Amino acid sequence: MTASPRDRILQAAARLLAASGGAPVSTRAVCEAAGVGAPTLYHHFGDKQGLLDAVVAHGFEQYLAGKKAAGSTGDPVEDLRRGWDAHVEFGRTHPAFYALMYGTPRTGPPPAAAREAHGALLELCRRIALAGRLRTAPELAARMVLAANSGVTLALIADPGEEAEQVCRRTRDAVVDAITTGAAAGAAAEATDEAATEAADEEVGRPEHPGADPHAAAATLAAALTGDRAPGLTAHETLLLRDWLRRITDGPAG
Repeated sequence: MTASPRDRILQAAARLLAASGGAPVSTRAVCEAAGVGAPTLYHHFGDKQGLLDAVVAHGFEQYLAGKKAAGSTGDPVEDLRRGWDAHVEFGRTHPAFYALMYGTPRTGPPPAAAREAHGALLELCRRIALAGRLRTAPELAARMVLAANSGVTLALIADPGEEAEQVCRRTRDAVVDAITTGAAAGAAAEATDEAATEAADEEVGRPEHPGADPHAAAATLAAALTGDRAPGLTAHETLLLRDWLRRITDGPAG
């Protein structure tokens, strides 16, 4: 099936941007590569910015397809680490796309695929919260991850350097450690923690509790409150509870 003029223009622009190494690509070059005249380009995209917006949407669709294909490990924190690495790899493999996607301030609503990608990150952070392993609110955690992940990726695109892998790994681990608890660091550690907790509970005569981090506990409960009313509370009381939980979650440690 022959591609439509619009699709040929979009594919040509994507190819030229990918091969440009960050250099500007003219609409004339795009038209020549697509085999169309300038009026056809402007008919479909309005202007050069409209074409770039369409290319950005195309880039997000590629990125999202890769994330969906990766699947889940069953451990949301490990999924977060792998998602970070895949994000960096996408940027380093598609630097021109990535610079348009994350390195250019944009006005107006983001492409649908960009909203879906952010929604997937937010849902992953909610899964971590429901597992009792998130120190802050899922919305804040998602913003922190995206800010750090995109910043590192743009920095590595601009200057790969010999320490690129170390920069990526250490920044990833610092961010993940800042927003998650170590509750599932490993089976042996988990067993040791459980034994220690049980011994302490027996000693002081209090019931076993899921964790000692109030930030994680508050984030877990907040993530579990999915409806307008918590069990046994009015709508107003639920709003008040959400505010208290948010203040605990976002409060200082200690």
